[in-house]
Amino acid sequence: MPDDSLNTFSAQLAPLDWAVIAAYGVGMLVIGWWYSRGNRSGDDYLVGGRKMNPIAVGLSFFVALFSTVTYLAVPGEIVRHGPIILSGLLAYPFILFLTGWFIIPAFMKLMVNSGYELLETRLGVAPRMLGVSLFLLMRLMWMGVIIFATVDKVLVPLAGLSSSATPLLCVLLAVLTIIYTAMGGLKAIVTVDVIQACLLFGGVFVSMALITSRLGGIDGWWPDAWPDHWQPLRVFQGEGNERTMLAAFVAVLVWFVCTTGSDQMAVQRYLATRDVKAARKMLGVSLVAGCCIQVTLGCLGLALLAYATQNPGWVTGGELTGAGADLLFPSFIATVLPAGLAGLIIAGLLAEAMNSLSSGMNAASAVIVTDLVGRFRGLKFTTLQELRWLRWVSVGVGVIVVVLSVGVSYVQGNLLELSYKVVNLLTAPLFSLFFLAIFIRWATSFGSLIGALAGVVITVTVNYWRELTSAMNHLFGTSLATEPVISFLWATPLSFVGAALVGSLASLLPIGPAARPSVSASA
Repeated sequence: MPDDSLNTFSAQLAPLDWAVIAAYGVGMLVIGWWYSRGNRSGDDYLVGGRKMNPIAVGLSFFVALFSTVTYLAVPGEIVRHGPIILSGLLAYPFILFLTGWFIIPAFMKLMVNSGYELLETRLGVAPRMLGVSLFLLMRLMWMGVIIFATVDKVLVPLAGLSSSATPLLCVLLAVLTIIYTAMGGLKAIVTVDVIQACLLFGGVFVSMALITSRLGGIDGWWPDAWPDHWQPLRVFQGEGNERTMLAAFVAVLVWFVCTTGSDQMAVQRYLATRDVKAARKMLGVSLVAGCCIQVTLGCLGLALLAYATQNPGWVTGGELTGAGADLLFPSFIATVLPAGLAGLIIAGLLAEAMNSLSSGMNAASAVIVTDLVGRFRGLKFTTLQELRWLRWVSVGVGVIVVVLSVGVSYVQGNLLELSYKVVNLLTAPLFSLFFLAIFIRWATSFGSLIGALAGVVITVTVNYWRELTSAMNHLFGTSLATEPVISFLWATPLSFVGAALVGSLASLLPIGPAARPSVSASA
């Protein structure tokens, strides 16, 4: 949206809205303080004592992966490109089966705080360190995207500020998150996440109900014909960067399996439950909640498009086909919803970003303390020393994220593309290490390293084809086509296939130590 329209948002927010936002922030700090009293060890801080309720943890995992980016990106994607991306929901049953019965048991057999200990058990120190490095880079970039998107798409427009205020607001948002995360640990994070899940659903349902009433019923959501600015509905093959149903299905399937099979945020929540059955239940709850909110956000995108079409003075036509589509939902919240309710939903958006940041900080601190400090310094922490290390590392991670959030603005694409190009860049290479460790009996340290490197090359090439070819044309005088030849949705699947294939073949070479006994993934 143009800056002049965004700057009117602040005039639409009543004092009651700002009071609600402030009260919500204070409430999060109180929750962090409350749970800080019960944290006596690293296990309490990182995995909640390993006895947490799987339903609560499942909702927490859903909220942690969901983030403000998705909350804004899905309606914006529907408005701008159409509902093709929702084809990915068909992959959810396959995700539950593959992860629940083939991956979770391998982690649950090891009583650890970091899933990357599995890599050393099977492949050696080097793959473990590579896994740690990929995870930290991936999660730091992910947190940077969340902070940037929340400030750029919510705080700055709603406060009527210029983009120059973005760095300061990133700092303020991160500081509040650092405080309650460092105090409360995973228990505080899960509690806030459960509250946040309710707010996420509630905000969407209220918005949809109001739009429906103004459109005269649910029938008003649906366009009379396929809008001209939507991409054509294609099942298998698209042109260039176009979305297709097959690409959406495969992208979601591979991304979720890669994430739930390698990300410390997922592993940490498996280990926070009692056993394999509870961990599967946790994952199932997370997927059901994610499916419901994705469908609901898809319907919200249709409703917003219909509302904007019937109220042409609200936005301009160009905002429906450009980057402004990502801002339609915040615009509706600020300009249409009643006072108080708008503040509560905006507080929810801010808190969602903070919750995702806190989950990432908690997981990153676990990896740094367990896999780096504890592994190489050989320190034997007392329970209080470990807790102190974890809290200070969380603070350091938060500072780094603030710096990264400023650089995210230079990546091209709408929020969905931004998520895939930055957040998901290293997902497949990271999971390839776990795939080789769990499923490839002849996998070696050398093979896994070469495979992960191949995965990185593939995903960077697909996601940044335009930038890479433009740079080569400029530097070397070549005439490479700069338009992407394949959709960004294929980057993660192709990266995983390439990494797994190259890693498996490279492991057959007589280089480095022989393969160790495989990690059983049986239930």
